[in-house]
Amino acid sequence: MIIAIDGSAASGKGTLARGLAAYLGFDYLDTGALYRAIALSLLNAGADINYINEKQAVKEAALLDLELTQSPEIRNDRIASLASKVAALGPVRAELLKLQRTFALTPPQGGGAVLDGRDIGTIVLPNADLKFFIDADIDIRAERRTKELLQSGQSVMFSDVLTEMKARDERDRTRSVAPLKASDNAITIDTSSMDEAEVLALALSHVDSAFSPKQ
Repeated sequence: MIIAIDGSAASGKGTLARGLAAYLGFDYLDTGALYRAIALSLLNAGADINYINEKQAVKEAALLDLELTQSPEIRNDRIASLASKVAALGPVRAELLKLQRTFALTPPQGGGAVLDGRDIGTIVLPNADLKFFIDADIDIRAERRTKELLQSGQSVMFSDVLTEMKARDERDRTRSVAPLKASDNAITIDTSSMDEAEVLALALSHVDSAFSPKQ
């Protein structure tokens, strides 16, 4: 079973993906972390945050050390902003496509897989067994992200986070390659007024409906 989850920044898609994977005993891949890891690799190599060398980005994608996806360094807004720019590069997405599909079709534990990102249901896994699209009001998403960053020890202001999130939304939704949008057959969940437990319970009800034996 393959579950694809797409959604905007700080919408709760990652939390839901981890929750579903843990509950169902599935393997989980945070595809956004792949682009963040590439962004970190570029910065470590001395790249200019305002100019991305496409060839260098593709090279970093091909040589990507998956250990970087677990680094706390990728969880800041500077990396998130650069990752959004990296993700807009078609050749980089193409380089990572095989990795993502291989993970989904042959999960490490041999069971099911949950992948979250921005083009999982539309591009990476259009034939996924179940698709979700997660979104929330942008002010609420910015508030969540601000709280998350402050708790991690970073010094940020809500207004700055909101401004960057609006810019990132615009890049993600209007890029020519794999723009952020809901797949035609995705189940949309607005998490604006829901907590993590409520979102997980709702998603699990859809999992049960989709895979329970038909009478």
